[in-house]
Amino acid sequence: MASQKVSFENANGERLAGVLEVPEGVIRAWALFAHCFSCSKNGLAASRVARALAASGIGTLRFDFAGLGQSQGDFGAAGFSGDVDDIVEAANWMASQGHPLQLLMGHSLGGAAVIVAAERLPDVKAVATLGAPSDADHVIAQFSEHVPTIESKGAANVNLAGRPFMLRKSFIDDVKAARVREAAGRLKRPILILHSPIDEIVGIDNATNLFVAAKHPKNFISLDDADHLLTDPKDAQAAADMIGAWAGKYLSDAEIETGSSPAQSNDVVVRETGENSPFQNEVFVNGRRYLADEPVRVGGSGTGPDPYEWLSAGLGACTAMTLRMYANRKKWPLDRVTVRLDHEKRHAEDCTDCEPGDKIDVFTRGILIEGDLDETQRARLIEIADRCPVHRTLEAEAVVKTVAVIE
Repeated sequence: MASQKVSFENANGERLAGVLEVPEGVIRAWALFAHCFSCSKNGLAASRVARALAASGIGTLRFDFAGLGQSQGDFGAAGFSGDVDDIVEAANWMASQGHPLQLLMGHSLGGAAVIVAAERLPDVKAVATLGAPSDADHVIAQFSEHVPTIESKGAANVNLAGRPFMLRKSFIDDVKAARVREAAGRLKRPILILHSPIDEIVGIDNATNLFVAAKHPKNFISLDDADHLLTDPKDAQAAADMIGAWAGKYLSDAEIETGSSPAQSNDVVVRETGENSPFQNEVFVNGRRYLADEPVRVGGSGTGPDPYEWLSAGLGACTAMTLRMYANRKKWPLDRVTVRLDHEKRHAEDCTDCEPGDKIDVFTRGILIEGDLDETQRARLIEIADRCPVHRTLEAEAVVKTVAVIE
């Protein structure tokens, strides 16, 4: 899949920033993911679920509501109804691009917003929510200590998720006026409600209220031990898998279009995503997309292997493939090869060409060989490991040529 940065205007003429996750190959349908209150399109739930769905063939737009993330506007003035309007405008923009929406998804307050917005989007075929409140005014609890000031003075500075916002009385009035449960009852579309029973931000009773209000067809899926923000990648992947499987019966059976991989004249293309952390990069290899990142402890977001882990993976894959080719040629009963690698920098005690204090890269490679092989065959395979081309490249004197590219 490919991530495309996009933008469009809302009803107030404010430019909203989004990311379109485009599947590779056949695109089953187009979807929209609305993020949580005071979050952004780059939040863990939004980015992980959208990408996982794209990997399953459902192209997904995630965007920043007005005044949040990279979008223009005043968050404190827009209110819940402004979020609903933004979803409708996003759907209209998608249709204008030839990507008609069939599936609406929303996380937390974004889930409440897609339920209300669906009434204005008759072409949407299904709605899914994750940790959604049954009433929009649930968010007031996040800044309840400021409500008296807002009520008496008309506005107050509020810190939400580490960011300051000016919230006005109109914002509170707007969320109080929203009728999410009533909208769920009028939905007349299949709805999937996903919620964690241990959600400490939006309690599980909200899922009960939505489920009771909604008409059939309706489904509830427990997210078990997931937290509200789906910080564990496995929870986000599980949610995406369940949404994709559930929505499949309601989406168009016809192939909408065929996605295209980014043009590649090089063997590998690596580019910054501009999301999640300053170090996250997307890696394209023969049209397939992967992620590279740094660990959280050094300022990354831990969404992919770091550069040396990628290098270790290359050595491990090359080793396993080399042993497999040799065993197949010899017709030896090799069942499986597992390569375990560690990388570290050590003082160059045994390096004749190094200066005092220099360090060298050391890859420790453990090879597990499974199969009905005798000791001579096993010993020979361990020797063959050193013939792996990547092994030889690492031990040889490679040359890296750097050129400036102008597009």
